[in-house]
Amino acid sequence: MDIEQGFAMPLTAQTGDISPEEFRASAHAAVDWIADYLEHPERVPVKSRLQPGDIRRSLPASPPAAGEPLDAMLRDFQQTILPGITHWNHPSFFAYFANSSSYAAIIGELLTAAVNANGMLWVTSPAVTELEQVTLDWLRQLMGLGDGWFGEITDTASVSTFYALAAAREVAQPDIRARGMTGRVDVPVLRVYCSEHAHSSIDKAVIALGLGLDNLVKIAADEQFRMRPEALEAAIADDVARGFRPIAVVPCVGTTSSSSIDPVAEIVRVAKGHGCWVHVDTAYAGPAAIVPELRYLMDGVDGADSLVVNPHKWLFTPMDCSVLYTKRPEALRQAFALLPEYLVTKGQDDVVNLMDYGIQLGRRFRSLKLWMVLRAFGADGLAARIRFHCELAREFAGMVHFQGGWELMAPVPLSLVCFRYAPAGASEDDLARINATIMEHVNASGTAYLSHTKLNGKYTLRLAIGNIRTGREHVTAVWRELCAAAQAVGT
Repeated sequence: MDIEQGFAMPLTAQTGDISPEEFRASAHAAVDWIADYLEHPERVPVKSRLQPGDIRRSLPASPPAAGEPLDAMLRDFQQTILPGITHWNHPSFFAYFANSSSYAAIIGELLTAAVNANGMLWVTSPAVTELEQVTLDWLRQLMGLGDGWFGEITDTASVSTFYALAAAREVAQPDIRARGMTGRVDVPVLRVYCSEHAHSSIDKAVIALGLGLDNLVKIAADEQFRMRPEALEAAIADDVARGFRPIAVVPCVGTTSSSSIDPVAEIVRVAKGHGCWVHVDTAYAGPAAIVPELRYLMDGVDGADSLVVNPHKWLFTPMDCSVLYTKRPEALRQAFALLPEYLVTKGQDDVVNLMDYGIQLGRRFRSLKLWMVLRAFGADGLAARIRFHCELAREFAGMVHFQGGWELMAPVPLSLVCFRYAPAGASEDDLARINATIMEHVNASGTAYLSHTKLNGKYTLRLAIGNIRTGREHVTAVWRELCAAAQAVGT
């Protein structure tokens, strides 16, 4: 259906909002469009085909002087905005990591927008704080984590990691909060360690925290792209001998490029031996621990100080919803808590005020959509969907393995497959060119969308499965597209 059908909403001359009756009619039509869109997502190309500036040139340069009817806006949404959308909800979206919306979560977002609560203090909306605490404890249990974790919802893993490293800096050098870091000779060089395959959010965090990018030490990985604990031990020992202060180590459970699993238990042992904070990046892979046979992913994590997991990646919860857990919330609070007079609330000293655990004062009611997802699917339903995605990845890896001229580039522990077309006799430069062209052909077709990385300096295609609507037929179809593109490109 056309989204504007059912909309007849000229703005009234009265001051204020539209009438409830007009809203009901509009909302029903919008929900019908959403249901139709998600029921048939294949009807649109996965990747937007527009060129830079196309959307901007199609929109007026100035805002309207008089109000406009909603049906005109919704018509423009279909005709102008949608062509500029890359459809992460498409079942053949295999790039980066999945980010798909479930119906329950969409209802949660609608209700969140309606109540428009600000959870900065407990008193400003008690349900925001308490539902967040309950929901994140449910998620902790689902992932098989032990007791003692405090959780808060942020927008992205980048912010969650920034918060964790801010707490690590606070523990290592408590007077930085008051005195800062500039112009001081009494503060040693503070060092953070992560895998050479760690996410760039760690780099950004050390930049933003004033630690300096030169003081993020990338630790070498083994042949399966896992951080080497002995290399970490050597790097920390060398830094200590040079007078530097190690403050944090960031292992990964599911790296972005290859979904490799760092040996967390061994890394925790090394890090704790030097007094380092351990922050585990399991933004993508964390939800997989809901599957009983994949619970091993959390081995050693309970010895860490903090971890991040993103429900908006593999728990069918729309952007944005990242979860930061910590065993040491007092350090996080010490890093960020401030209480101006206008926020003083008497008689509530024993409550959690979420504004104390990060840089944001205002906080959206993000837990509602996650709570509704956990209830709608239950532990068994979530595990079944995640398990199915991992099965599809293994099947795709089998296609690559048994098809001549193709090769796997990394193990497939979860739902990400790293692979490439590798015809005999081609140089590495030729292979990079060939695979880049293959990916461009597939993405330009509009039927699927892939991304790439480099592993050991080799250009590698990535196929990440995790969309709630992805089925076996979509994986089979993209394999046909890849093979056809490879045949067309040749060498």
